[in-house]
Amino acid sequence: MIRPRRLRRGDRMAVVAPASPFSREEFDAGIAEIARLGFEPVFDDTVFARDGYVAGTASIRAAAVRRALRDESIAALISVRGGYGSAQLLPLLDPAEVRAGRKPVIGYSDITTLLAWVTGTCGVVSFHGPMLEARLARGEQGYDRDTFLRALCDAEPLGPLAPPTLEVVRPGEFAGPLLGGTVTQLLASMGTPWAFDPPHGYVLFFDEVAERPYRLDRMITQLRQSGLLARAGAVVFGELPRCDEPSGNPTARATVARLMGDFRGPVLIGFPSGHAAHPVVTLPFGVRARVVADAPPRLIIEEPAVQ
Repeated sequence: MIRPRRLRRGDRMAVVAPASPFSREEFDAGIAEIARLGFEPVFDDTVFARDGYVAGTASIRAAAVRRALRDESIAALISVRGGYGSAQLLPLLDPAEVRAGRKPVIGYSDITTLLAWVTGTCGVVSFHGPMLEARLARGEQGYDRDTFLRALCDAEPLGPLAPPTLEVVRPGEFAGPLLGGTVTQLLASMGTPWAFDPPHGYVLFFDEVAERPYRLDRMITQLRQSGLLARAGAVVFGELPRCDEPSGNPTARATVARLMGDFRGPVLIGFPSGHAAHPVVTLPFGVRARVVADAPPRLIIEEPAVQ
């Protein structure tokens, strides 16, 4: 796995919109936060392009990503928001440019499609971390500044991550490469040339939002029937916000516990990365992580994400 070059204060960070349009107010607030972190945000007018429910045509969005990958003055790429549209870019991108650029690609939600491609197809560590809208735009109320900076700037493992929201569903301990993201996007890739294809012995991070329990059931069932769940040695679920049944019964937590009851490895739930009610933690995908489903439950990132 290729590790991106670590970021340094003053580095230029390209702001891209691979998916849906966004609020200009949120964009401006996120740009200001990037500057407060000590980086120089870089974008051009194409980031404000609109084509219905996506942020410009696929060719416009892909061209912006490719310019940032080829520009030697750009150190990283961060997405404005998710929504929909990243999958449209995949036929227009070049894995060789990702490998040659060795730049962190940061995002979550619909950007899971790009993260899975960067890590799975290109063999480069990617970052399940905050975007501008609703996260950087809200400052420390929206994202965990410590893990964001350490993951991107320190050539050392993040180490133990034990947020108070984390709970044990199934006990145990397991270590393997951390992969995943928003599962809707991972499953949507099946049957395409860019299908999610994790190795045996990986750790699955399962992120979702506003998916009622029967939909979570459908996703976990598809993961099981496709064999992707059997390849995993551990599963870490996100906070799953707004995934409880509107009546309150069943809850997402109870649904996960029932469906994962026969899983052979450790299972945690409530990790605040991606869609979360709490400040989001940045997770590097493609590096070795250890799941410890004990007291206290924790996810330990055992390898550096950058070099």
